[in-house]
Amino acid sequence: MTTQPAPAGTTYPGKTLGIIGLIVAFPFNLIGLIISIVALVQSKKAGYKNTPALIGIIVGAVLVVVGIVVAIILVSVFAGIFAACGDLGPGQHYVDGVTYTCS
Repeated sequence: MTTQPAPAGTTYPGKTLGIIGLIVAFPFNLIGLIISIVALVQSKKAGYKNTPALIGIIVGAVLVVVGIVVAIILVSVFAGIFAACGDLGPGQHYVDGVTYTCS
């Protein structure tokens, strides 16, 4: 099955959903990724190309990966801070020019 561009002025299955998936992929990465995948599948079944859905999949996937990397970095940083406070005990401590306030 080959995909074909939609004729001007016509709608095809998944077109609106692809645009919505692309827009939603920015603030809600995983939801936008899923919506874009559904839209692309609908369009491919009908034999149409859906560029917004494809871009939504790319944007959603990249932002999900970036979010996971940021979460891993934040967890490791906070784990280090909590470990330092566990070793130092409660109070305010100055270690290597860094102030730790532990409670």
